[in-house]
Amino acid sequence: MGVRTQRQVVDYALRRRSLLARLHAGRVRVTDVCDAGPYLLQAAKFHGEPSDVICPVCRKERVTYVSWVFGEQLKHADNSARSNAELARMATMFEEFNVFVVEVCRTCNWNHLVQSYVLGTGGHHGRGRGRRTAAE
Repeated sequence: MGVRTQRQVVDYALRRRSLLARLHAGRVRVTDVCDAGPYLLQAAKFHGEPSDVICPVCRKERVTYVSWVFGEQLKHADNSARSNAELARMATMFEEFNVFVVEVCRTCNWNHLVQSYVLGTGGHHGRGRGRRTAAE
């Protein structure tokens, strides 16, 4: 069988909207929401996917989407950033893993979880499943 599409999708748009409303109302400080660490910023630079969304805080640049993968089957690739091309390849190689998409502004360090979902073959035998690592 082929790759199954995204499943168990969770969209965090309402949480994002609420946080931004609290920020603009002065109930949350900019330093509390613009706190992306160096590892996340590097992941945005090297593994991120550009977007058309302008940063909601500084409004100086478009945010970058960074996809983080988690799953027992991933071994050394667990808890790492991956490009969309890598995700598509990994979805054919592993039964199931979680993806968390974070939007990041490399100017002001804004970051927020945008979406999470599950990828993988879903138990169907994918091409080369079990014989390759995520890095291959």
